[in-house]
Amino acid sequence: MASRRSPHGQQPDGRHPHPRTGRLRRSLVALLVAASVAVPLSGAARPAAVPAPAPADLGPLTVAGLDARYAANRAAVLAAGKMADDYGDRRRARALDAMAEPGRTFLSFDGRDGGRTAEVFGDLARAERIAVLVPGSDTNLDQYARLRNGALALSQQLGPRAAVIAWMGYETPATVSPEILTPGRADDAAPQLTSFVRELVAAKSAARTTLLCHSYGSVVCAKAASGVDVAAVVLYGSPGTGFDTAAALHTRAAVWAGRGGADWISDVPHASLQLPCVTVGFGTDPVSRHFGAQLFDAGPGGHSDYLKPGSVPLKNIARIVNGEGLEGGRHA
Repeated sequence: MASRRSPHGQQPDGRHPHPRTGRLRRSLVALLVAASVAVPLSGAARPAAVPAPAPADLGPLTVAGLDARYAANRAAVLAAGKMADDYGDRRRARALDAMAEPGRTFLSFDGRDGGRTAEVFGDLARAERIAVLVPGSDTNLDQYARLRNGALALSQQLGPRAAVIAWMGYETPATVSPEILTPGRADDAAPQLTSFVRELVAAKSAARTTLLCHSYGSVVCAKAASGVDVAAVVLYGSPGTGFDTAAALHTRAAVWAGRGGADWISDVPHASLQLPCVTVGFGTDPVSRHFGAQLFDAGPGGHSDYLKPGSVPLKNIARIVNGEGLEGGRHA
């Protein structure tokens, strides 16, 4: 509910509203209205409810059981691809055919609706360092190649003693939708990420594990951070986390943040507005002094360039995963 004001623009207690706060709130409301109007247009672009078999119960994750898990999930991908083809969704069928290629290794797979997967890049059984990629908006089976390309680039940067896991374990919001401005999808996703990382850490307790959180994925990671034992949480291209400070994440992990010079996310209002039924916006900018994260140089690139081969952010993110010092890294 909007606050009551006096005829002279004062709050009921006589205080004048801070002009920047007012602008941010108006911007957030405008964004929510615009996104709501765009829902009928964006809905057509969301993945259809293509039929797929329910995933098998594979039991707890163990190093000894990796090969059997990989084989079972490849069979599930093949079955889902056949169902998509029979259903007439050629795009989904082609995407699943590519995922079923020999050598692809999945810790989990659920082909229903937009899909849920966790793909491994590298030798997880022997890995001494593990990076878990948590993606942002518009990531699903039909758009999976973007997440995979980033995971491949990071895996190659890290070398043979590391493994990268592309965790597409939640229904991501559409970029043009009301959900992109609210924490609802992250609230649903955080328990799934927490459960996955706990199981992974239990199976690979000696490895150094890092969460890499892009865009809306940083909201998911922030909500899960207090429940997982990881070495670092890296936020990049983040609209905010829903928390005012890095300390509020209540994690022993080092919290890092970076943003590319041409990333449009910098234009998103970094504020939070509590409406009667929903919170809009994600609060403090993670690269701000107030948030208090350690900063890394994310180069001059845009929102989709953080894991681009040869890029500055890719090299610095790899250093964080490896537990190495950064060139130009600093505390905000």
